[in-house]
Amino acid sequence: MFDDARQELCTLRDLLRFTVSRFNEAKLFFGHGSDNAWDEAVYLLLHALHLPLDRLEPFLDARLTAQEREQALALIERRVKKRLPAAYLTREAWLGEHRFYVDERVIVPRSFIAELLDEQLSPWIDDPWAVSDVLDLCTGSGCLAILAALAFPEAAVDAIDISPDALAVAERNVANYELGERVRLVRSDLLSEVKARRYDVIISNPPYVDAAAMRALPAEYRCEPALALASGEDGLDIVRTLLREAHKHLKPDGLLVVEIGHQREVLEAAFPQLPFTWLDTHAGDQYVFLLRREELPGA
Repeated sequence: MFDDARQELCTLRDLLRFTVSRFNEAKLFFGHGSDNAWDEAVYLLLHALHLPLDRLEPFLDARLTAQEREQALALIERRVKKRLPAAYLTREAWLGEHRFYVDERVIVPRSFIAELLDEQLSPWIDDPWAVSDVLDLCTGSGCLAILAALAFPEAAVDAIDISPDALAVAERNVANYELGERVRLVRSDLLSEVKARRYDVIISNPPYVDAAAMRALPAEYRCEPALALASGEDGLDIVRTLLREAHKHLKPDGLLVVEIGHQREVLEAAFPQLPFTWLDTHAGDQYVFLLRREELPGA
């Protein structure tokens, strides 16, 4: 079908219709930056044609050169046949207006914490300029560590991950944002290498997929590192460690902000004594919790 299309698709409009049809026909899964075939087709085609990602309409009826058509169809064909997330095809992912380099060494950046950092964790942080130390645990591509450095201009940010491959990607992103003097990359199994350092804010988008969900993951998610997704039978293995250890690494009145996916009910059942504050995001108030240091176990 892709071979037949090469001579018949003349304009971007033709190519876009063809791409949406193929995506729907293949029953692709969307969850890495878009949630439907149209949006992903638009993104991939504009990227392939080196066009502004927010300017579709002026180019819809523009005719494609043979080379442009080949490049675009090759990208679409890989998306369909390999089931690779779009971000791995384009080597980029966006959180709001911020672009990050990604490849198969890290999960595709997607975090509700990003929009909370865009608001400088207001109203929980009164003065963003007074934040001097931030930790991003399970940093992956380094995206949240970078957004934290941008949100808190005077802060030194530690970005921790157990994966040297992930840290290599994070290093590239930190360099792209010219934040090497403020964002320190640390290889560590959770908090084991933090030692006595204390932070005003600890943020984390840790692995939280439970064993049953891991077995049922769509092909697109199975392209991502399992290390960055799986967290034991109920999805809470890493969060348990974080809740147990975080008070040792927070300053008085420090904040712990953690993304937990769809595990709110499981978490609250496991820790009924903890006064979780659930933060509002565009998708609702069930995905990210906040605890103050004095609310944590052992504080």
